[in-house]
Amino acid sequence: MADNKGVLVCGELIDTKLASITAELLGCGRKLADDLKEDLSCLLVSDKIGDSAQEAIASGADKVYAAEDPLLKQYQADSYIQVVENLVKDTSPRVVLFGQTSMGRDLAPRLAFRLGVSLSTDCLDLTIDPNTKLVMQTRPVYGGNAQAIFVSDLMPQVATVRSKAMSPLERDASRKGEVISTKVSIDTEKVRTKVLDTVKEEVAGIKLEDAPVIVSGGRGVGGPEPFKTILKELADLLHGAVGSSRPPADNGWVQEATHVGLTGRIVAPDIYIAVAISGASQHIAGCSGSKHIIAINKDPEANIFKEAEFGVVGKYEEVLPAFTNKLKELLAG
Repeated sequence: MADNKGVLVCGELIDTKLASITAELLGCGRKLADDLKEDLSCLLVSDKIGDSAQEAIASGADKVYAAEDPLLKQYQADSYIQVVENLVKDTSPRVVLFGQTSMGRDLAPRLAFRLGVSLSTDCLDLTIDPNTKLVMQTRPVYGGNAQAIFVSDLMPQVATVRSKAMSPLERDASRKGEVISTKVSIDTEKVRTKVLDTVKEEVAGIKLEDAPVIVSGGRGVGGPEPFKTILKELADLLHGAVGSSRPPADNGWVQEATHVGLTGRIVAPDIYIAVAISGASQHIAGCSGSKHIIAINKDPEANIFKEAEFGVVGKYEEVLPAFTNKLKELLAG
């Protein structure tokens, strides 16, 4: 345990730019590193890192390991894990953090298995125990109905962190740090997949994960039309995005990308407005990190009211237009 020092963030890039989850991980990692009085490092993997290394330093990193290679242009677990595993073995961090993203969910368990250590996924909070110097890892259990704290004395301690659960630091361009070019040696015989084509889904407006306000509809809205009209009008007014529970996505009323829940998107907006959503535990697991939940449902016994900070019992066809019109008046005034 004494040989492991520092916190390592395994960052992600989107079109050579630092992904928002990476900035959030650096904010979380900075606090952990300061409490441990140790360094915060960030690993960036791609064919071209560009200015992202300096951006990571401005966001809190002391060191940035830049792993550049043409073979790393597109994400492939078999190639990326080789880079991550080699760096972790070379640097011996105390803590390794990933985002609870498609990439993080793919790499973190592979790394933990190869190192013979434990893994906590989808963490909502990470703190340092002042006595043991171990990371206390808080994550949802029982479908999001409760939270539990996990601690492991196996090094390194590996965890994935839910998007929006942590806050990034205020960017400081004057911060000084070290960018270290990392030698990349990929065994191509261990890369078992090949990317044949990449299809980018065009999403109009703000992404669901980045929206400060989400207006979500459930089975109770009755069909696809309200998502395009009454729900979208409110979301646009609040500069937010439209989401849904599982049934609308299953029925083809909306794109799967709008599905919020345990098997869909995990979101944590400032305001989450649940329209005609019953509040099943699977859905709550996807939006429980929201700062404020507002529920609109005609069933006064709907479970969503147990989770909501504010609630309106009534038909959404009547409540939502009145709510939207009142907001327009307030914003205009």
